[in-house]
Parts: sequence; C-alpha cells; structure tokens
Amino acid sequence: MNRIGFDNEKYLKLQSENIRKRIAQFGGKLYLEFGGKLFDDYHAARVLPGFQPDSKVKMLLEMKDVSEIIIAISADDIERNKRRGDLGITYDEDCLRLIDAFQGIGLFVGSVVITHYRSQPAAEQFQKRLELLGVRVYRHYIIPDYPANIPLIVSADGFGKNDYIETSRSLVVVTAPGPGSGKMATCLSQLYHEHERGISAGYAKFETFPIWNLPLKHPVNLAYEAATADLDDVNMIDPFHLEAYGETTVNYNRDVEIYPVLGAILDRIWGRNLYRSPTDMGVNMAGYCIFDDEACRAASRQEIIRRYFNTACSVRQGLSDPGELRKIELIMNSVDITVNERPVVSAARNRAETTGAPAVAIELPDGHVVTGKTSSLLGPASACLLNALKFLAGIEKKQLLIAPNIIEPIQHLKVEHLGGHNPRLHTDETLEALSICAVTDPMAERAMEQLGSLRGCEAHSTVILSRVDENLFQKLGVNVTCEPRYQVKKLFHG
Repeated sequence: MNRIGFDNEKYLKLQSENIRKRIAQFGGKLYLEFGGKLFDDYHAARVLPGFQPDSKVKMLLEMKDVSEIIIAISADDIERNKRRGDLGITYDEDCLRLIDAFQGIGLFVGSVVITHYRSQPAAEQFQKRLELLGVRVYRHYIIPDYPANIPLIVSADGFGKNDYIETSRSLVVVTAPGPGSGKMATCLSQLYHEHERGISAGYAKFETFPIWNLPLKHPVNLAYEAATADLDDVNMIDPFHLEAYGETTVNYNRDVEIYPVLGAILDRIWGRNLYRSPTDMGVNMAGYCIFDDEACRAASRQEIIRRYFNTACSVRQGLSDPGELRKIELIMNSVDITVNERPVVSAARNRAETTGAPAVAIELPDGHVVTGKTSSLLGPASACLLNALKFLAGIEKKQLLIAPNIIEPIQHLKVEHLGGHNPRLHTDETLEALSICAVTDPMAERAMEQLGSLRGCEAHSTVILSRVDENLFQKLGVNVTCEPRYQVKKLFHG
C-alpha cells in the first residue's frame, strides 16, 4: 500500500499563514475562490498520501471566526439536474448537503448565489425552497459577451446588474458543488460592488492542482489532467509568470487563457492589477509539503490507472465521451504507465479466467491480495469482501461465516417476493447477514471488527459492479475499479 509522502500539518500551517497575508494585503477583506472539493478531497488524499480529505475544512476551522461561505450554483446545472459523479446526487441536493455539513462543524454559510440566472423554472423553484429553509439567496445574471466585453462587464449594466451579496466577515470563501458554477465571476462581481461602495477587497484562488512548483509532467500533475479529462483541462507552463519573474511554474490552460481578460477586469476595478501572472493569484503551499516525492509519484501513477478504468466504464455506460478515455490513454503512454502496475487487476483477471466467471480482487494494507469468485450464493464482490475480512481476522478461508440456511431465505425473499432476478447476495446484504450471525458466532464478530481495516484498500472487478456494491465499497473507503464490461448482455442494467 502507499507509504506517506505528504506533511498534512505543515500544509495546514502554511496555507493558513498565506491566506492571512492575502487578507492583510488587500486591506482586511478577501474573496477566496475555492477550487476542488472542500469536505471530501479524496483525489488529493490518493495522489498525496498523507493529505487528509478534510484538510481544507480544518484550515478554515482555524479561521472560522473571520470566515464565511458563499455557495455558488449555476441555474443551468439546476435546470438539467447535473449530478456529482462521485456521490450520485444532483448539484442542488449537494448544495443543501454542503450547507448542512458546513453548519454542522461550526462554519458560517452566509448565502447561496444562483449564477447564470435567466428565469429558469427549476432555479426559481430552488430559490424558493432555500428561502423557506431560511437561507439567503442572490442572483447573478448572464452578461453578454462575457468575458470579452470588459467595458460592459465592469459597468452598471454588467456586474452592476448582479445582486450585491451582503457579507460580514474578512474572509469570504466562494465554493460550489462542482466546476463551471461561476465561482470566479461571483468573486469579481463582488469586487466591483465593494469598490462601488468604497470598500477595499481582494481576490485569490485556493487551488490544490496542478501544483505550480512541481514539473509539468510530474505524475501528481498528470493525475489532475486525468481527473479533469471531461473538462479539457491541460497543464501548461505559465508564460506570464515566466516573463515576469524568469521562473517556470505550472498552471492549467483555462487560468492561463483567461488571465489577460481577468487582469484587465481587475485593473479596471482596482485601478491596477496587483497580480503579474495567474500563478500569483493562487494560494497553494502543497508542493512545499511533499517530503517523499517517490511515494507521491507512485500514488499518482495508481490514480491515473484508476481514472482510466473509471472513464472506460463511464464510456461503456454512455455517460462519457470516448475522447476523454483517449486523453487518459495518451497521459499513460507519455509516462509509460500500464494497468498491470495495479496488482488487483491481474489478480482479478486470473481468477476470472480460472473460474470462467466474474471475479473481484482486493489488495489489503500489508500488500496481500485476496480474490472472490462468483457462486450460486454470493456475487464475486461479496465473496471477496468475506475473504478479505477472514484474512484480516486470522480466520481460515474454508471457515463459513454465514451458513447457507441463512443465505437461502434472503435469496427466496429477493426472487420470490421482491421480484429480483439475481439470487446472489450483494455486498450490503452479505454484511447484514454477517452482522446477524455475529450476535451468536464469535468468528463472525471478529470478521465484522475488521471492516475499518479496509479503508484505503484497492479493489478490482472483472465486470461493472452494481450500484449497490459500488456504493458499499465507497462507504468502506475501498478504491474500486472495474473492467468496462457487464456480466450479462442486456440493454438495461439496473
């Protein structure tokens, strides 16, 4: 398994210090655009082993007395029911989840801003729902020729038409359920309104990736490209930073492309642009906190392989464009990565070839790989899960933890009464049966106690898993990948 290569405590300290410096630089108020996920940045945790998924939230908690949060959500995303791929929930549902999560740990959510607003019915309905829940809601509108027509943008007919979001803290964090939600435009609109009111305020970006002071083709940065293949993000040398300072830094194409326009907007608002490059705008100390580069390289190569399989399955399901997969294949070829670097892939494939049926493999914390096959009672994911728990608990593989006379009534219920077609137990049903057995069987209880040891483990399936199995592995913290094929040839896969 991955060894630690990132100093999380140092990261929290450096990030907090530099954000406070930015607040002071701009006279006591800073709009901080937060890129990536605030609560559950598992991508960063996977490619920077040692990074904690909730690091950003911990950093904000250290500054909670001076911080407030604005959540930006695009009216277009509300209208088309856009979903988060990792959680499977719509952006408007995630907005509610984020509010609850922030408030639950003591962070102040000041408001929600609906961006790209043009009277979309679903957006209006969502606004009413939020207001009934006591949440302040503001609207930001489409500006013609944005971001090219700078005189219009920075005027009463541009940003001036947007609602002014009332804030009360010195650090205003602007976050969103996902990319393309209008976080940057929200920050810039607020700068315009603050300036019109004679209030000094600044802008900065909190982005973890790409890491500006790592090489362009470093696997950590390439893993970010693989993760954003659907956005057409490409890492590139920041030409503005190179010209201004003679220093080579890495940024991504969207920030580099928008910089001249963004710089002109800031120049028009502030009177002069205080940033000489897009890299200057970022507050990103992650590169200074890597103490084992090789560990982070190895972890990032594994992440690229995971992204390859996940995208291949998404293409197979008709949810992604084949061009996204080709982009990841090019990334893999550029640094000579093959799927065989992921040990569970060959283990699962070999077991499937031997049994002639789908198989699953899990790599445990000590590097040992266990497999599970398809049987009349259990699906391969369930079998593999039980085998992994047995190994971790020191229980013989042949030992039955769930008696067939317990499994069979569950199968009868599924098929005869609930209209199911697959009698085999899914992973959630398997754990429910195991928990029942644990009441009277010490062996089953020992196995149940090992569930926490699976967090951070790797798994691979030779077929696309059901949503139930995929969700359960996710809840257990297992990084699972699948071959882009279904177990049966059907048009509909529920």
